Amino acid sequence: MSEINGNDQVDMPVPQETKSALQSTVDADAEVERQMRQLSRRSFLWSAVAIGAGYGGVRWLNSRRAEDGIPWPLRRALQTNEALARDLFDRSRLAPTFAATRIDPLRANGDIGLDADFDASQWQLNIEGASGETQSVTLAQIKALPQAEMITELKCIEGWAAVVRWTGARLSDFIAKYPPPTNSGKAFDAQNLADLPGYVGLATPDGAYYVGLEMEASLHPQTLLCYAMNGQALRPEHGAPLRLAIPVKYGIKSIKRIGTLTYTNMRPADYWAERGYDYHAGH
Repeated sequence: MSEINGNDQVDMPVPQETKSALQSTVDADAEVERQMRQLSRRSFLWSAVAIGAGYGGVRWLNSRRAEDGIPWPLRRALQTNEALARDLFDRSRLAPTFAATRIDPLRANGDIGLDADFDASQWQLNIEGASGETQSVTLAQIKALPQAEMITELKCIEGWAAVVRWTGARLSDFIAKYPPPTNSGKAFDAQNLADLPGYVGLATPDGAYYVGLEMEASLHPQTLLCYAMNGQALRPEHGAPLRLAIPVKYGIKSIKRIGTLTYTNMRPADYWAERGYDYHAGH
């Protein structure tokens, strides 16, 4: 009988079952590697196709004629979104309101139309397309309307937001006091939108900044002509003496230093819509 010490090696027979199991493992590993190579090649090909299609799509879009500052296919997509947003708009849907403890410090942002040489003592709000003889109103006349106050969030299209206390008159009360002519010639009725001009246009005194609002958005109960923010009279950088606050839309619609208000059935020009942004600008 042989003796085996710690330095001796002896070849032991390997059972057939073990050989089969080892071979199966090797075969499985080889199959996985083969499939991974196929997937890698396929993924590479699909990635190349996707990148090529994306590049070609961008080149195609950039070669299309522009409408209001952007290629017409993108403009058509925006118009579709705007139509849906307008159809789904509901005057009874209110923007969230907040407690006074949530009010943020005032933040100045944007100065288009805020001419430094502006004389607030000479300011009047000119009305175009209104019924009757009144063509302009003073700040005192606007303050004579029922006062409204709300604490809502101003959402900027740039991504930031601030909670603000707004004080002013509802634009709906202003429109009722200084109404547009109706399509039927009957008395103004805020509930009969079909009988009213479709839009309200607003512009700064120098015409540098301008927005367009659908009539139904103008009549929303939270759309205010504001003369105070956070309990203080408007400062020049915030649009003194009168600005708009419309919390159901982004801040690009909350025009500062309103100089002209126009009733019209033609969609008014809108500063940022002309530069590729959504005309409706709701959220």
